Amino acid sequence: MTDSGLELGPSGLDASVGEFADQNQDYYTTEFAKIQGTTGFAWSWNTMAALFGPMWGAARGVWGFFWTFLVLELFALVQVGRGLWGELGAEHLQKYEKLLTNIAKREQQAQEALAAGDQAAADTAMKVADNLKKVATRAKEQADLAANEAVTILLIGLGLLVLFKIVEGFYANVAYEKQYLKWRANASTPSGVNQMTTLFGAVLLILIWPLTLFRFTVTNPDDKLSDLFGGRLSITQFPVNKEYFAPIATWLDGGFDWLANNFGDVFDGVTAGIRWVLDGLEILLIQTPWPVVMIVIVVMAFRLAGPRVAVFTAASLLYLAFMGLWEISMITVALIGAGAFLCVIFGIPLGIWFGKSKRAYTFAEPVLDFMQTMPAFVYLIPIIAFFGTGKPPGVLATIIFAMPPVIRLTALGMRGVPEATKEAAVAFGCSKWQLLRNVEIPLAMPSIMTGINQTILMSLSMVVIASLIGAEGLGALILEALQYAAKGQGLLGGLAILFCAMVIDRIAQGMYRRKAEGL
Repeated sequence: MTDSGLELGPSGLDASVGEFADQNQDYYTTEFAKIQGTTGFAWSWNTMAALFGPMWGAARGVWGFFWTFLVLELFALVQVGRGLWGELGAEHLQKYEKLLTNIAKREQQAQEALAAGDQAAADTAMKVADNLKKVATRAKEQADLAANEAVTILLIGLGLLVLFKIVEGFYANVAYEKQYLKWRANASTPSGVNQMTTLFGAVLLILIWPLTLFRFTVTNPDDKLSDLFGGRLSITQFPVNKEYFAPIATWLDGGFDWLANNFGDVFDGVTAGIRWVLDGLEILLIQTPWPVVMIVIVVMAFRLAGPRVAVFTAASLLYLAFMGLWEISMITVALIGAGAFLCVIFGIPLGIWFGKSKRAYTFAEPVLDFMQTMPAFVYLIPIIAFFGTGKPPGVLATIIFAMPPVIRLTALGMRGVPEATKEAAVAFGCSKWQLLRNVEIPLAMPSIMTGINQTILMSLSMVVIASLIGAEGLGALILEALQYAAKGQGLLGGLAILFCAMVIDRIAQGMYRRKAEGL
C-alpha cells in the first residue's frame, strides 16, 4: 500500500485512490480531490449510489451507509405500499360490519318482542339498535376517511423515496472518502468492490424488506400467509408455543426451595449480620433524642465538609423534624447508610482487584452488567425466597443494585494511574502495599469518590422498591401515597428522601474535598 501519511502529491493521490477504489479509479480520484479541496459541503454526486442505495454501500463495504439508508428507504417503501395496496381503514370497516350484525340482531329481538306483546322489551331493543347505528355511522365515516388518505400516503412515500435517493447520491462520495482515509491509516479497512459483501447485502435486503413491507402494509398478515401457504406461518408472533416455559419455571421453583431448605442457616446468618448493623444505626439515630442527633450531625458536617454543608444539613434536618418525618427518615438513613456502607466495604477492594487484574475483570464484567441492568423488582423474588421480608432483605436488594458503580469506577481509577508514576515509586523502594496505599489509591480517589456518590444515589432509588418487601421508612410513605394517589404526601416524602441522600453525599464528598485541599 502507499505511504500512510495524509499528504500526497497529485500522482501519489491518483495511485492511492486507484488502489483503494479498484473500479472507476478516475472518477473517485477526481471526486476525492474535490472533497479534500473544499471547505464545507462538497457537491459531489454518485449516480450508482443514488440508483442502488444500500446495495452500493454493501458492495463498497460502507456499512454505515448501508444500514442507514436500508432503514430510511424501507420506511419510504412502507408508505408507498400502504398507499398502493394497504387496506387503510380495514379495522374500522370490520367494526362497522360487526355493528351491522348486532343491529340486525337487536331489530330481530324487537320484532319478536312486539309479536309477543312485550312493548317495553321491544322499545329497549330498538333504542339499543338506534345507538348502535350511530356508532356504526361513525365507524363507516372513519373507514372512508382512512381509505381516502391512500393517495396522500402514496405521494408522501414517493417523495421520501426521492429525497432519500438524492441524499444518497450526494452523501455517498463523502462517506466513501472518509473510508478511504481510514484505509490509508489501516490496511484492513474494506476497499474496492467485494462480491461477498455485495451478496451479503443482497441477502439482508431479501430477508428484511419483503417481510417488513408485508407486515406493515397488509391487514392480518398471518391470515394471508396461511392462505398462501396452506398452513400457519406467522411473522407477527413467534411460532413456538410456551411448552418449555412452565417446566423450566417449575424446575427453578424447586431449585429455590432446595437452596432455601439446605442453606437456611447461611441465609439466616447473613440476615442476622445485616440486622445487627441496622439495629446499631437505629439505636443511634432513633432512640437518641432528635435534638442531640441533629447537633451531632451538623457539627460533624461542619468539621468534615465545611460551613456551607453544615447549614444545608441543619436546614434539611429541621425540615424532617418539623414535618413529623424524623423517625421514619432516620429509618431510611439507616437503610441507605447500611446499604451504602456494605457496598463500599466490599466494592472498593473488589474494584482494586479488578483494576489490577484484567482477567478477573473480564470474568466479573458480565456479573456487574447483570446486577446493574436486571430490573430491581426481579431481585426481590430470590431475596424473599432466601431471606424473607423486612429491612435486611431490603438492604440486600440495595447492595445488589448499588454495588456495581463503586466497583466499576474504582477499577477505572486504578487503571488510570500512570505507569510512569508507579515505576518511579517502585524505583524509590515502595513495597506493593506502600504503592497501593500511598500512590495508587490517592491518585484513583476522584474516581472512587464518584463511585461512592453513584452508589449512594442508587441506594436512594431502592428505598421505595424495598418498601414492597417490608422495609420501612420513607419508602413506605411513598408507597402509601402511590396507592391512594396522595399527591401532597408523596411530594413531601420524596423531598425528605432527597434531603437524606443529599446530606449523606455532601458530607462524604465535602470530607474528601477538604482533605484534598489540605484544609
